[in-house]
Amino acid sequence: MPVVNRIADFASDMTAWRRHLHTIPELSFDCPKTAAFIKERLEEIGVDEIHDGIAQTGIVAIINGQGAGGTIGLRADFDALPITEDTGVDYASTHPGKMHACGHDGHTAMLLGAAKYLAETRNFSGRVALIFQPAEEDGGGAEVMCREGIMERFGITEVYALHNTPGQDVGKFLTTPGPIMAAVDTATIHITGRGGHGAMPHETIDPVVAACSIVQAIQTIISRNTDSAQERVISVTQIHAGSASNVIPETAMVQATIRTFDADTRALIQRRMEEIVQGQAASFGLTAKLDYEIGYPSTVNSVEQTAFAAKVARDVAGDIGVDAAFPKVAGAEDFSYMLEERPGAYLFLGAGEGAGLHHPKFNFNDDIAPVGASFFARLVETAQPLAKG
Repeated sequence: MPVVNRIADFASDMTAWRRHLHTIPELSFDCPKTAAFIKERLEEIGVDEIHDGIAQTGIVAIINGQGAGGTIGLRADFDALPITEDTGVDYASTHPGKMHACGHDGHTAMLLGAAKYLAETRNFSGRVALIFQPAEEDGGGAEVMCREGIMERFGITEVYALHNTPGQDVGKFLTTPGPIMAAVDTATIHITGRGGHGAMPHETIDPVVAACSIVQAIQTIISRNTDSAQERVISVTQIHAGSASNVIPETAMVQATIRTFDADTRALIQRRMEEIVQGQAASFGLTAKLDYEIGYPSTVNSVEQTAFAAKVARDVAGDIGVDAAFPKVAGAEDFSYMLEERPGAYLFLGAGEGAGLHHPKFNFNDDIAPVGASFFARLVETAQPLAKG
């Protein structure tokens, strides 16, 4: 069963919705124009309930099926990134320094497309909860929506999401049971020594040398403290110190991102990093403070729901169009919070060749919107079929 014919009929509507959203990118939780546009489309579509103001600008819309049943949740994120767009398209960002560089405009258009079809046909039992979420890129909007009680409030029993993926075949679904994306933490190390003249280092306690030593020592956590068979990443991404060639500074700062897939490894890295920072600081006779920020947890797909989602995806894309054993990805995703509260699955959807995510030349491929919308629609109809008369 390929793309749903009725959804293909209004593919141009999804393109128009997506491209309008592309012109008005907004960041984090502060997305009033985006939320207003989504709400207007939902009113036109004729959903049964619209609940806005969740996590500031988030929306949950309800479509009732025919007869009793559960409530399946479908999520789309809609925030943008603080990037200056360089696509050259005629619907480019009108908000300087902001752009939809991750395709959340497309995710929203796909869910609106599914909503239009499901509201027209109602070929399912129970209800569907359409979750439009801000602050995926920054702020953990999914966590906030969960904390504000959407799962309980709307009786959601399962939850699913899609994310476009450049570099993969157009319309191909990719997923895996268990961990699919990493937990992400941030380590910031503040080093304080004693500054002085660059020509007289013996009169100083040099934080630059200490910072370099700490960076090297941190690398041994991966190579010597964790199992080589595990997927884990520590990348030092920032070192800041000094302002002149002849001055040894008083302070230095080191920052790193940490990606893990299980709780034990996550805890081990945090413990070893603290031990290394304090041990290195003592060896240089200065002080260092580690600020370890716990970020999004690992995105963990439920086994049963992932198998079901893959089956639905095959109905849309065929056997060759689904990879249900896709390798883990070290990126992070706050849909993880929703999967901690309810069983479900997260899938990637191939977008073909083009600039990668978070690139100033990235542009969502509108050709995949009917594929994603069809997947969402078939997911609901298959999970919650009408009772046979």
